[in-house]
Formats: sequence, structure tokens, C-alpha cells
Amino acid sequence: MSIENIRPMADEVANLMAARFGGVKRGHQTDLESMFRKRGGALPRKLRREARIMAEADRMAGQPKLARQVDFERFEQAHKQLTAYLRPLGKGARLQGGAIGIAASVLFGLLMLGAVAVWIMIARGLI
Repeated sequence: MSIENIRPMADEVANLMAARFGGVKRGHQTDLESMFRKRGGALPRKLRREARIMAEADRMAGQPKLARQVDFERFEQAHKQLTAYLRPLGKGARLQGGAIGIAASVLFGLLMLGAVAVWIMIARGLI
């Protein structure tokens, strides 16, 4: 593992956090440090520690002298743990959740339409 691998791995975790917990506008990307500040509380305590390690290493990767001080084994371990936790909510689950949300909205609209129709029928004395 090298210094060049730190940023893509941190970005991957940031994108997974954004997909799972939200907090980023559609079409925008954010770095791991700001994602950790926004939604880090949603992670379990042990994984917060791992995310903090990754965010610090990501910050240090921007400065070559500091980047040499990063513990790459610890960084890789943190990356594996975070991706294992954040990955199960994949694209299929998000699409299914979106479809359920749309179906619920349509059903609620039909229910409200039916309630208004019954109210109008009662007001006119048809029922």
C-alpha cells in the first residue's frame, strides 16, 4: 500500500457513508472528514474510532512528510471494517426502498382521493 491509495479508499468510505446515512446533496461529493463530522455519530463507537483514524490519515496524505507517518496496516484494517459495515446496504436495497416510498405515496394519494369522494357523497346525501 502506498500514499496514493489513501485518498481513494477514504473517498470510498465517505461515499458509502453518504449513501447509507445521507447528508450530501445529489451529484455532490464530500471528503471523509466532513462526512465524519456530519454523520459520524450514526456509526457504532468502535467504527467511529476507525473512521477517525481514516480521516486523520486522509488529512495527513495531503502533506508528503506527514503521509510517511501513516500506519498503513491500521489504515487498511480500518478501511476493511468500515466497508464491511457500510456495504450491505447496496444499490438494490436503496432502489427497493425508493420503490416502496413511491408506492406508499401513491397509496396515500389514492386513500385521500377516496376519503374526499366519500365526503362529497355524504355532503350531497348520496350515502
